[in-house]
Amino acid sequence: MPPETPSPAADRFDDDDYPAYTMGRAAEMIGATPGFLRSLGEARLITPLRSEGGHRRYSRYQLRIAARARELVDGGTPIDAACRIVILEDQLEEALRLNEELRRTTADSSGAAES
Repeated sequence: MPPETPSPAADRFDDDDYPAYTMGRAAEMIGATPGFLRSLGEARLITPLRSEGGHRRYSRYQLRIAARARELVDGGTPIDAACRIVILEDQLEEALRLNEELRRTTADSSGAAES
């Protein structure tokens, strides 16, 4: 019997960007209210996708961002400042990842040139 290949639907659940969670479930998962999630959308920190019926849907990546913003707000940071901090943290993480990738590529290239 051939090995089973995962269905395209199953692959979506492994995708951090797949909008799998409704607003109610997303709010429950991060311990916030739907209003908090709406405020993050208004501040343009996260932009949920919309279902065919117009309901907001959130991805795991968006939930991590929202949870970090909630931590900051719970600590007394105003929501606008919390959103800016989260954006800068995300940009820094991406820049560090790209820098490491570039270093590896450069090291691999110079190692191959020495051979």
